[in-house]
Amino acid sequence: MSISLQHVTKSFGSSAVVADVSIEISDGEFVVLLGPSGCGKTTTLRMIAGLEQMTSGDILIDGKLVNDLPPQKRDVAMVFQSYALYPHMTVAGNIAYPLRVRKLPAAEIAAQVKQTAAMLEIEPLLARRPRELSGGERQRVALARAIVRHPKAFLMDEPLSNLDAKLRMQMRGELKRLQHELATTTVYVTHDQAEAMTLGHRVAVMNKGKLQQFDTPLVIYNRPANRFVAEFVGSPSMNLVDGEIDGATRTFRANDGALHLASIPVVAASGPVTFGIRPENIEIGTTRRDGWWQATVYVTELMGSETFVIVEIGKQKIIARAASDFRAETGSSVWIDFDLRKAHWFDQQSGQRV
Repeated sequence: MSISLQHVTKSFGSSAVVADVSIEISDGEFVVLLGPSGCGKTTTLRMIAGLEQMTSGDILIDGKLVNDLPPQKRDVAMVFQSYALYPHMTVAGNIAYPLRVRKLPAAEIAAQVKQTAAMLEIEPLLARRPRELSGGERQRVALARAIVRHPKAFLMDEPLSNLDAKLRMQMRGELKRLQHELATTTVYVTHDQAEAMTLGHRVAVMNKGKLQQFDTPLVIYNRPANRFVAEFVGSPSMNLVDGEIDGATRTFRANDGALHLASIPVVAASGPVTFGIRPENIEIGTTRRDGWWQATVYVTELMGSETFVIVEIGKQKIIARAASDFRAETGSSVWIDFDLRKAHWFDQQSGQRV
């Protein structure tokens, strides 16, 4: 099933919570709507499902206009953050419910429930009720109830947000495996960029109701379209430093430091720009080196396999990734260097990539 959003807008009064969003989703694609709380991603999902009316624009499913089609006729299955299981029904009853609504024969319902439960490894739970299940088990039941219908598309609204970190990682892997096996078009909402980067074939980054960038996770990480995407995608997020380019000397100056740009293409003739660099593209050392910027250690965070080192240059804080055995005391001097081949440049006024 292909899904097309064409200039979709949703307003409450004079406030547009989704503003002129256009997205083309191919058959069998896993697309993630990513953004902070209140950015319009869940509203967008609910408009695809037919649970929310658009103010303007068109939604097409398999090329058919569905603006006025009720949810039950769109052949999509919604998986909610709250799981939305019926507490009085057993697991088997919850999974079977969509099939009973369709009045399928009892033998066929039982066979499909058993097959779907086996796929999600929840066969031993079929006689239990939701209150007897863990969060991860409830999530599997909610997925099974969606899968058993064999819908043309899955719509998932932050389905893993109620799980602990270990279960979230485990369920991410399960979701990716299931989507690969079923090859069903999936639209998935999350504020967690790790989920977006690991699950999505493509990611639609949203902010304040507007689509900021729609591309593969690799392109979004390596070539963010604007300052918001650069900051939001990546953990830790990209370092951003405001300064000015001197075109005559091919130099970027900020925080009493200078970066000589002779080895990379000039991004602007001259004037104010924002320099962006990811923590893994910064080298840090405890001895003075020519051409490196001097900084003061603000704090270090040992993460096991690596160390995050937050330093101050003037009033600017910059974070670098270092080896797990890197040691430097808070307040001590260190020196940092930037891999300018991996630099990003943004217009200071618009925030757009230059």
